[in-house]
Amino acid sequence: MGNSASASTKLPALNTVQTCDTSRFMGTWFVIAVKPTFAETTCSNAVEKYTLLDEKESHDIDIDFTYNPKEDPYETKNKVKSLPQKGWIQGNDRTTSGDWKVSPLWPIKMSYPIIDLDEKEYSYAVIGYPSRAYCWILARQPVMDEKVYTDITTRLVENHQYDLDGLRKVPQQWTEDERTKRGLNDKEIPNSLLMKKE
Repeated sequence: MGNSASASTKLPALNTVQTCDTSRFMGTWFVIAVKPTFAETTCSNAVEKYTLLDEKESHDIDIDFTYNPKEDPYETKNKVKSLPQKGWIQGNDRTTSGDWKVSPLWPIKMSYPIIDLDEKEYSYAVIGYPSRAYCWILARQPVMDEKVYTDITTRLVENHQYDLDGLRKVPQQWTEDERTKRGLNDKEIPNSLLMKKE
């Protein structure tokens, strides 16, 4: 089991999930809720796509993070932004470790521990941060059952000593046109979850 500690916090180290099948984790994730970084305080339609690279590359994972910077994804001039990132899997086995580091820009490398995961279906995941200043609740579709969400936030507090102040749900409002423009498909966003743009 990996863990992530920080010299700047007296909180205990975050325990990562015992195992994370890296290949199953790859693909599209929607950001359901976040304790935000500067780029995420008002974002909407936030999506992360993970791609595992060949071992010969200088890093392990490409992360394509795209989002609308404002709360309403269809507000005039609220253009999609992209923040490509690089990921490194920590530990001796890159196929099963939930302890990662991510670089949003050089030379920064942030701890990126996977601290909660639907280990059966890989339908949701939670990424923590040692100081508890940030976290990301992810799902394979842009909606999450409220009970699942509540259970996740309860575990954040009880198992990981998170304070939920500042946790925000990220608006996920998708039209068919927007789904197509962002290169997503009807498995990732089923037609039943699409809204009609007025």
